[in-house]
Amino acid sequence: MTERFPSTGAKAAATAAWLDDRPPPPRFAYDRHTWKEIAHLLANLPLSLLGFTYVMTVMFTSVWLTVTVIGFPLLAAGLMGARQLGKLERARARALLGVRVDEPSRLPLRGSGGFLAQVWMSLKDPVGWRAVLYEFIRLPWGVLTFSVTLTSLFVLWPVLPFIARGLATADRAMVRGLLSPSDELERRIAELESDRGVVVDTAAADLRRIERDLHDGAQARLVALAMGLGLAKEKVLEDPDAAAAMVEEAHGEVKLALQELRDLARGIHPAVLTDRGLDAALSSVASRCAVPVKVTVDLPARPAAAIEGIAYFTVSELLQNVSKHSRAKSASVDVWRTADRLLIQVWDDGRGGASLDSGTGMRGLADRLGAVDGLFVLASPEGGPTTVTAELPWRNRTDASAHGHPLDPAGTSPGGPAGASPGRR
Repeated sequence: MTERFPSTGAKAAATAAWLDDRPPPPRFAYDRHTWKEIAHLLANLPLSLLGFTYVMTVMFTSVWLTVTVIGFPLLAAGLMGARQLGKLERARARALLGVRVDEPSRLPLRGSGGFLAQVWMSLKDPVGWRAVLYEFIRLPWGVLTFSVTLTSLFVLWPVLPFIARGLATADRAMVRGLLSPSDELERRIAELESDRGVVVDTAAADLRRIERDLHDGAQARLVALAMGLGLAKEKVLEDPDAAAAMVEEAHGEVKLALQELRDLARGIHPAVLTDRGLDAALSSVASRCAVPVKVTVDLPARPAAAIEGIAYFTVSELLQNVSKHSRAKSASVDVWRTADRLLIQVWDDGRGGASLDSGTGMRGLADRLGAVDGLFVLASPEGGPTTVTAELPWRNRTDASAHGHPLDPAGTSPGGPAGASPGRR
């Protein structure tokens, strides 16, 4: 079983869904796909009349009025209305033809800097202009498809599935060609908007985890320590021996609290990663794994601190999976650079059967890697072995990224990992 989770996750999912929803080959039978196509073709005429009327009245009137002051704002408003007509056509094609077209991103009008800037942004919107072109050329096509489909429904019904499939295929091409996002930049904006939500959710989850660990661990222990020292202070004159015993107990509590804080700091960003890089940090993680792990790191230089941290916690979580769920006898970790990408491969000879949907760990890793333009590929057939390949963008390390947090001389940072919760196979 191989599962691929690219950084363009939303687009890949939409493509996969379209491949799953493709209509079957046309045949001499009226199934649900054929009837959907017939309904789409019959609806072409009334909807194309609506779109053509809008273009002729609103758009052409606005164009003629551009010689006046109100012409350009009206034209900008007309283009925004054409965007909504395009959205309606995409929804209709999605429901009746199974066409999966990404929605174009919204125009950032609020932050454009004033009314004139908003008008200008709307006027140069390629999505709106292509929607106008789509509605303008649809009227003759709508008349043709309505006439041919309605006539064939009564006269040529044995071959109507073939006719409907051919006409619907032309409709699909029009929708993809004129109503899809304008270019690669437009699609990239939509992907980044989706990834931003993943980053925000991940950061919130990490903050909640750190707060819970502090509240349930070190904070509770420090509260008990303060109470113990208060009691010892009261008894220092009355019963020095009892006070000394309480101080000794408090000293032990301090050691435990410090250990818990060190463990928490290591979970946020380990000192060995800051000081010595991925090779030493991954070797340290591998030494704590329940399975013998061979670590090979072949990097010409250290990447940016953020990329280095994500790579570390990705391997750490995958090795936790190996320890807890794989029943493996051996494992390996390989890290290398190819062009402008950092590649990670974690292999084990365990029982296999891992998937992105069997638990939150793998899916969470895939989401986090996708949010930074990364790639996550899982190959885990039943019976093993399991191979996980992760890919991250390479960014060169700067002097600022090499510094640790000023409150921590060991170099640990309060900026949490990309996720360190143990996963599930």
